[in-house]
Amino acid sequence: MQTVRVSIDRSFAIGDTDPRLFGAFVEHLGRCVYGGMYEPGHPTADAKGFRRDVLDLVRELAPTIMRYPGGNFVSGYNWEDGVGPVDKRPRRLDLAWMSKETNAFGTNEFIDWCRAAGIEPMLAVNLGTRDGDAARRLVEYCNFPGDTELSDLRRAHGWPEPHGVKFWCLGNEMDGPWQMETKTAEEYGRKATEAAKMMKWVDPTIELAACGSSGRTMPTFGAWEDTVLEHTFDHVEYISLHTYLNDYAGDTAAFLASPDLMDSFIDEVVAIVDAVAARRRSSKRIMLSFDEWNVWYRTRRRSEGRTKLGWPVAPDILEEVYNMKDALAFGGACISLLNHADRVRCACLAQLVNAIAPIMTETGGPAWRQTIFHPFAQFSNLGRGRVLRAQVDSPTYAATYHDPRGTADLAFPLPAVPYVKAAAVHDQAGRTVTLFLLNRHLDQPAPIEIDAHGFGALGLGEALELRDDDLSATNTKEVPDRVRPRALTGVRVEGGRISATLGPASWNVIRLSA
Repeated sequence: MQTVRVSIDRSFAIGDTDPRLFGAFVEHLGRCVYGGMYEPGHPTADAKGFRRDVLDLVRELAPTIMRYPGGNFVSGYNWEDGVGPVDKRPRRLDLAWMSKETNAFGTNEFIDWCRAAGIEPMLAVNLGTRDGDAARRLVEYCNFPGDTELSDLRRAHGWPEPHGVKFWCLGNEMDGPWQMETKTAEEYGRKATEAAKMMKWVDPTIELAACGSSGRTMPTFGAWEDTVLEHTFDHVEYISLHTYLNDYAGDTAAFLASPDLMDSFIDEVVAIVDAVAARRRSSKRIMLSFDEWNVWYRTRRRSEGRTKLGWPVAPDILEEVYNMKDALAFGGACISLLNHADRVRCACLAQLVNAIAPIMTETGGPAWRQTIFHPFAQFSNLGRGRVLRAQVDSPTYAATYHDPRGTADLAFPLPAVPYVKAAAVHDQAGRTVTLFLLNRHLDQPAPIEIDAHGFGALGLGEALELRDDDLSATNTKEVPDRVRPRALTGVRVEGGRISATLGPASWNVIRLSA
């Protein structure tokens, strides 16, 4: 491959990353909660039943905000079921995942877990089977100091101080026919507006995200966002986006190109929300909350183990085993989020443990890192700061990405995909510049030269690559570190020029002192 050239300049920035850009997601789905993060009786469990081995991995992964309790689950969830004495909590049928919910883990346990992990909590309210009244009551239960029925109930349950939850989601994927009590955009917009009003009357300091369409391939996409924001514009700060990258077609080159469609998706939603503002002659800018994103395809369809018969408790569903190829596409998605840091202010990897997750556990046994764990940990730990505008001059290739929706197979032609995808983050406080580099060429290394202007002489801090000759390589309980970051050798730094060779099909992180 001819030399790839990247240019960055200290003075040309996209924006500063919001700490919430590096979030994740916990849903009552499969073994995410029970047998994953919460397992009383496990050898590593603390007094509250939280698995300390999982907490250790979560701290290494370094998510900053955690969405809970759903997801599809929230559209049928009664928050009152999950508070109070555990032995008096009802067992319910969960229609989202055809499971039985014990409610042993609820809102207060989640808040305690977030405090233990050092993570900001994000709560979603049920706007499927319930309404704004239930939502504002949950805000009062969580955030009001005391001397009211619901705040005193929280205190009686053992949590004397308010939880102080600041970020709230107004339902989940309400245009999806799989959702309990699916809504039209008009129906949802009106319901979300009334919920938002009451929630903010209880606590004016909270921030709210309205539901965007369930995905870019939905027939409702675009018109949904426009209509919903016509209702909610004055009451919310964010609109949500969801996407899951797939390789149903078995086309690796197209799969690795798919993060570029995330870029287009983000740009389209920004255009829609700004058009709503323009019609109102408003200077307010609605920000984006990309609160579900990941690679997901092997366990996504109902025929592929999406649910299990018999209404089991915490069934082993959606336990996607990620390989090296998935980690590459995943890393590309991280770069897409960084390169839209000016408008994507919050994002949540879906999910955290076992169900389409970077962390896997065996109930009663060990926990280990999946392949996608490593790009996220580097993205979160090293991606905080000012994202610089990276100009990339790279050879390109053509691909067609397929994203099935129901019986339709939607094809997205990508005529000029750069082999190298890049992001650069300047941490002014830490005096570092971190380069995130994805080589999508399956067979050829990519010689690369990066010119960094405005920094003076740079020094090499660390250079790591994630790659494996076998793109199907996975991490398992028996071999948990087959795919892991290793030293990227041969990196040269001379003044403001960095030269390296990126291995074929590789994710690379170069950290420089500035």
